[in-house]
Amino acid sequence: MSVLDGWKFCPRCSAPVRRAAGRAECDACGFVAYANSAPTASAVLVDERGRVLLARRAVEPELGKWDLPGGFLEEGEEPLAGLRRELREETGLDVEPLSFLGVWVDRYGDGDGAISTLNLYWLARAAGEPHAADDVAELRWFGAGELPELAFRVNALVLEVWQRAAVPSAAEPS
Repeated sequence: MSVLDGWKFCPRCSAPVRRAAGRAECDACGFVAYANSAPTASAVLVDERGRVLLARRAVEPELGKWDLPGGFLEEGEEPLAGLRRELREETGLDVEPLSFLGVWVDRYGDGDGAISTLNLYWLARAAGEPHAADDVAELRWFGAGELPELAFRVNALVLEVWQRAAVPSAAEPS
């Protein structure tokens, strides 16, 4: 599904739009809209015991499953500013990003209506006691070996990267 599926008329001049691969074009006024993935910023927030903070989702999609805290960036928002805003909204914590973990593409939900997301992840830390707020029902710290049922395919991939980075291999000196 493209974010532009269902577009029939130009949002600027109301003329019919022509659909092309990944975009909608208006021949009347020249407007072009692109079907881009929606950007998100999230954190693998780790405490002093090496546990990761997960948030139980209070809304669909993936209601009741566990998610890494974070969310959608606002238009023009710098990713680290969005990360700090989202973590403050969901956990009440002020976070310190430590390192960039990577970028993953996913879908926000299932079915034909699910939008594509471009997900940016940072390893981060924070001081204080987290409190669930916004679209989070519960927050809990989990060790690498005790992860619950996760929301979204991307969370398992990100946590796998985190686990590989956090656990030295047998060949590495300790």
